[in-house]
Amino acid sequence: MALDIKICGLKTDKATAAALAGGASHVGFIFFPKSPRYVEPEEAGRLRAAASGKAKAVAVTVDASDAFLDEIVAAVQPDMLQLHGSETPERVAEVKARYGLPVIRALAVSEAADLERIKPFAGIADLFLFDAKPPKGSQLPGGNGVAFDWHILAGLDAGVDYMLSGGLSASNIGDALRLANPPGIDISSGVESAPGVKDPALIEQFFRTVRAARDNRAA
Repeated sequence: MALDIKICGLKTDKATAAALAGGASHVGFIFFPKSPRYVEPEEAGRLRAAASGKAKAVAVTVDASDAFLDEIVAAVQPDMLQLHGSETPERVAEVKARYGLPVIRALAVSEAADLERIKPFAGIADLFLFDAKPPKGSQLPGGNGVAFDWHILAGLDAGVDYMLSGGLSASNIGDALRLANPPGIDISSGVESAPGVKDPALIEQFFRTVRAARDNRAA
């Protein structure tokens, strides 16, 4: 099974190049002003051009207005939109209809019961992203560098397409792949030298570790 790998929160040419060289299937650009990974739509559009034909560009937003989404879509021309706030199924449907783009619905989880939240979005969201619930006091819905108990994903219905996120790094991705066997993974803070600062060397190391873990499983 092919493994989708999304490097999220890209802001520089070097980091974007490292993600693409490593074989990322998706590159993510964050449009949430409170995030240290925030990038202006025009700059994201420039970075996104390098991914054309190589990886899907994902615009990550948090309860964004139509006006802001219009600006993002016009500047970036993303392949997908990721809604990482409190968007309802109705809002997801509105966004899909407005832009004609597939939508990733991010959901914060910490226990098996949280997976019930996917049901209202079934048939509406094209892909789910499961992230850890933010630590108390955090203003960021994602990118907090914390993980959740991957064992709970064993209770997912077969056929749910998702990406695993939250606290992933080269040090734990082997365990994550072994325990959850996700169809896709998403990493942001785990390849940073400081909040919002992607490290090309850490990105390269992450891809090497993923390949090694998959080779070991295949063997």
